[in-house]
Amino acid sequence: MSDVAIRAESLGKRYRIGARREGQGGLGRSITRALASPFDYLRATLRGPGEDEILWALRGISFEMARGEVLGIIGRNGAGKTTLLKILARITDPTEGEATIYGRVGSLLEVGTGFHPELTGRENVFLNGAILGMTKAEIDRKFDEIVAFSGVERFIDTQVKRYSTGMRVRLAFSVAAHLEPEILLIDEVLAVGDAGFQRKCLGKMHEFGESGRTVIFVSHSMPAISRLCDRTILLDEGRIVDDGPSDRVMAQYLQSDLGTTAERRWDDPGAAPGNELVRIRSVRVVDGEGRTVETVDVRKPVGVEVVFEVLRRELPMIPEIVVGNEEGVRVFISMDTHPRWRELPDPGSYVSTAWIPGNLLAEGTLIAGAQIVTLLSGATIREAEAPDAVAFHVVDPGEGGSAKGDFVGSWKMAVSPLLEWTLERRPSV
Repeated sequence: MSDVAIRAESLGKRYRIGARREGQGGLGRSITRALASPFDYLRATLRGPGEDEILWALRGISFEMARGEVLGIIGRNGAGKTTLLKILARITDPTEGEATIYGRVGSLLEVGTGFHPELTGRENVFLNGAILGMTKAEIDRKFDEIVAFSGVERFIDTQVKRYSTGMRVRLAFSVAAHLEPEILLIDEVLAVGDAGFQRKCLGKMHEFGESGRTVIFVSHSMPAISRLCDRTILLDEGRIVDDGPSDRVMAQYLQSDLGTTAERRWDDPGAAPGNELVRIRSVRVVDGEGRTVETVDVRKPVGVEVVFEVLRRELPMIPEIVVGNEEGVRVFISMDTHPRWRELPDPGSYVSTAWIPGNLLAEGTLIAGAQIVTLLSGATIREAEAPDAVAFHVVDPGEGGSAKGDFVGSWKMAVSPLLEWTLERRPSV
């Protein structure tokens, strides 16, 4: 048996912009246009769509996947991620190129497709399972497990139209998650349900990867990609921009999406942030060994290094960092409060690193800026400022030892400190 599970060769998918709008009205409208302007209608029909009416959702996509490999696919909205999965799942045909798949394919693309509102949850489990390729015997064998995973046991014989959106999505995901394919295509399913159900989803994804199945996982969650995938493909405007180790590809995506990366330098002194007193020459994210890093283990310390140059010995210069998240929320500000900065620094180059302890930050993408300030009469004056200079991903590997313990779902918060807990057992009254 070949070690190759998926081989894509020069895949392309073309759509005609506005085709649906032109087609509205059906045969009657087409006849009316043909009778009103027969020559214009014939010319437009023979000419076909112009270049400005064509959209290539994918173009020149080529890659191979080995059996048992877990591949991440990332990119902005509209990059072509879902279109690629739909071609691999044989939902849509490519315009050019071909994809060869060796093995039974299961897909978690549009969760809930095929659910009928008038049928009960029980009936929809069998209907949806059949749509996804499961036999009745498979569904019978797994029915209790599917329902228990979804958490809707009490309402399984209620019509789905009476379910909340969350209940419907949970049941649909539960059906799809219990497929037994050799190749699994997953599109952003970790966004469904509440925090508890997301934990189940992520746990199921871990099972898929550890069971030796071939998995393609599309997500906007960089921590999830980093945790689940050793290799990642970055798509942009329908083309492959990068294909390689997840940390490297995520760093490139971070740079293209946020306009920044883990290191920023100003080689031209005149262009460096600052004034005639001080200038910032570089900012970078470093690990405990001083290496530049784009991805950080939540359990380990990470440093934001600021290199600045004092030009004149005139005022005390205090380095400071400002850390925020992707949503623009300021997480914290840290100033170097050591007494040495109360003195006037001599002209020269200085390297100051702010160390963020392990088990403080929460998972997600963080953006750090640097500034050099002076304090005069209680007022803070920014002498040099480099806002949003660097960015990095914080990832919880899910191996324990963090504030989340064995929980592998997503926590929506700015920080996630591992605190010391004490326990006292008292006798019952």
